[in-house]
Amino acid sequence: MPDLRRRQFITLLGGAAAWPLAARAQQARPVIGFLNSTSPHGYARPLSAFLKGLSEAGYVERQNVAIEYRWAEGHNDRLSAMVTDLVHRQVAVIAATSTPAALVAKATTTTIPIVFETGGDPVRLGLVASLNRPGGNVTGITQSNVEEMPKLVEFLTLLVNPANSTLAETNARLAQAAAKTLGLELYLLNASGERDFDEIFEKLTQLRAGGLVIGGDPLFTSHSEQLAALAASHAVPAVYKGREFAAAGGLLSYGGDVTESYRLAGIYTGRVLKGDKPSNLPVQQATKVELFINLKTAKALGITVPLPLSGRADEVIE
Repeated sequence: MPDLRRRQFITLLGGAAAWPLAARAQQARPVIGFLNSTSPHGYARPLSAFLKGLSEAGYVERQNVAIEYRWAEGHNDRLSAMVTDLVHRQVAVIAATSTPAALVAKATTTTIPIVFETGGDPVRLGLVASLNRPGGNVTGITQSNVEEMPKLVEFLTLLVNPANSTLAETNARLAQAAAKTLGLELYLLNASGERDFDEIFEKLTQLRAGGLVIGGDPLFTSHSEQLAALAASHAVPAVYKGREFAAAGGLLSYGGDVTESYRLAGIYTGRVLKGDKPSNLPVQQATKVELFINLKTAKALGITVPLPLSGRADEVIE
């Protein structure tokens, strides 16, 4: 009987010793701080692409890496506290997947590596010294949205988010320059939150604008389906990036492939976890451009889509 009790005690002791080992193994997984200025709603595809890129680099969430998600829900004033919290938690890398998030992350820490995803020019934004030699603790992926803007201004009205001032000013400056070259008058409209959307489309009706270009911004991406529905209900020809916008009733979507940009950001995040320094990783430019046309919307608006244009589309939605 004493031997039985002794064996039970040793078994319990061995189990207790294993608990801290299991806890240490759990803690050994590197932690990524994922920071975005909007909300998870509308970001399912980009987030999935980020995780795909991360897995291509050898990291799978909840297996050999943990991710701390921080979504500012459109309140950029929350970003500073969120980054400070991630720094306090000593995350291995911060994936700042919107322009406001990237700017705040860079301003907050010079030691934790930062991988950004932005539609703007990272040099002009002050995120890196140059594309080939980023320098410091920051690198990432940029889309080609800046180059696309002049091609879209014939729609005569541009929607920007003044709360994201740097990106809004860049889009407005490029669009105004292109409009001047074409001899067109360009109207600028501001929306800093979902509450402004209805008023914007009422204003468009009053202006009798030929159409609407929605400037690239995380706020608009997370509400692209809502904006497309409003454009359809107000019979406004509208263009924005991302298939979701065209599928929900927008006339067409044209812009950089956001999912590819996020996938590349995931790969870079994995490379940083493996020990690569951001200063040695050139900023990548996601140059693939996608075009989706909603033919049903075009017919409802009385617009004939030229055959050469529809032939160039990645998909025609009918």
